[in-house]
Amino acid sequence: MCHQTVSLVARHLEANGIPTVVLGSALDIVEHCGVARFYFSDFPLGNPCGHPWNPDMQAATVAAALRLIESATGPRTTVRSPFEWKPDPDWRGRYNRVRPEDREKLLAIGDARRIARGQPPRKEAPVRRG
Repeated sequence: MCHQTVSLVARHLEANGIPTVVLGSALDIVEHCGVARFYFSDFPLGNPCGHPWNPDMQAATVAAALRLIESATGPRTTVRSPFEWKPDPDWRGRYNRVRPEDREKLLAIGDARRIARGQPPRKEAPVRRG
């Protein structure tokens, strides 16, 4: 779900007396929205609780985020998860990178998925010249 949407909903709930904790990985967006409590995971978007197929990391992340309801000392409290996505500091440079030689193969996979769902394949983007 969109970090901005979740943050704005959290602010609305807080204004109506319901405590919230936002768990996410878009630090700039969530802090800009000014949520009361934010548990920040420096992970790729879509993975705020941890590595896929790692239920121990995910449970620990959710538990730590929920403890913020009791431990936050003031508004706009942000706590950073101690977990790392990968031991390699350059994972951001490679995450979801599409190499030019893989482009056509990935586009074909996407078209096949659309057709399987009963949707039309993508339309070719116009070629930019100049």
